[in-house]
Amino acid sequence: MSDCDPVWQGTTMTSLDGVLPAIVDAHVQHWNPRRTPWAVTRSSRLYGFVPRLGDRAFPLIASRADREFVLTPRTVARPYEPRQYATDAALVSTVVGVPIDTVVHVESHWRKALPAGEQASAHSTAVEETRYLERLPFGQSGAPRLGAIVAHGDPRDHDFAEMLDQQSAVSPRVRGIRLVATRHPDPRVRDGGDADNILASAAFLDGFAELAARKLVFEAAVYSHQLYDVIVLAREYPDTTIVLNHFGIPAGVFGPIGTRTGATAAARADIWRLWRERMTTLASYRNVVVKLSGLAMPVLGYGHERWGNIGGQATLCEMIGPFVEHVVTHFGSDRIMFGSNYPIDRPNAAVDVLIGALVDCVSQWGDEALRRIFRDTAVRVYGLDET
Repeated sequence: MSDCDPVWQGTTMTSLDGVLPAIVDAHVQHWNPRRTPWAVTRSSRLYGFVPRLGDRAFPLIASRADREFVLTPRTVARPYEPRQYATDAALVSTVVGVPIDTVVHVESHWRKALPAGEQASAHSTAVEETRYLERLPFGQSGAPRLGAIVAHGDPRDHDFAEMLDQQSAVSPRVRGIRLVATRHPDPRVRDGGDADNILASAAFLDGFAELAARKLVFEAAVYSHQLYDVIVLAREYPDTTIVLNHFGIPAGVFGPIGTRTGATAAARADIWRLWRERMTTLASYRNVVVKLSGLAMPVLGYGHERWGNIGGQATLCEMIGPFVEHVVTHFGSDRIMFGSNYPIDRPNAAVDVLIGALVDCVSQWGDEALRRIFRDTAVRVYGLDET
């Protein structure tokens, strides 16, 4: 890190034993590319059949944006279901003293494979994803239980209200809707949205009334330069809880990505400054909750090595510390929750490393903050059953 980058003095890790009964991981995705209509890149499909060839072909077939977003095709080409998550989370209790007992599934960009010339409704596949989740063996063989589902949805769509009702009929665990609206001016940074300023558009704000009327949570996924769109939405619907994913995704803040984003210390300092200013403004809207998720997302600019770019818990704590401090100071721990963003963050950090680093960062605010961030906020926001 340069003199222009955020600097953090880490603390010694505190055990969560005696502080809370278990952790809620509020941001996990599940899929099985061979059994479900999930959208994967060509390189990921190739990897599923010829792993070694897939590794070598990945840099040639996948776009730079896709490569920097997932680092390796293994992230998206292999099944990721409760058994795989349980394996990844097995060491958490050893590191921080308590296990993860509950997860919140957040939609994972399903698309239905249809013959050429036919189109699938995004809403129909969103409902299929919920049905798929309800059949998975959560709570078995050491896997955490499924506490809530955040499904895909787009308020701009004409059948949005119908989809919301279908989701509720399929599963009582559906607590919210997410739309990935990420758009970046750098052409080689991955876009998730189909247009600029989606969350602030008239069509989106009009359709959002259907979600608000059903008392559902909305999850916003945007890059940090788009945070004013979340501010517009929070102002227009002050009684609806809006969860900001991945603490606002300050893409490139730790290093270069795309063609020019975060390429210099001055550029990274500017990303940090603008993120900080916009998050301060967003904090004044009491209906906004922040997920400290995506802490090891490759798009933050950690590096391009497919086998990890952070190095360990102490390094991660040092890097995310300034961001955690700013969020806790301005939002308060009662509006913050933890999410692993697994398996997307997996190449850069193990689940126990993510949790250990965040515990290190948060422990200075005491046991109450730890309880809220690692459990209580998620229980409240998603109405999780504690029995």
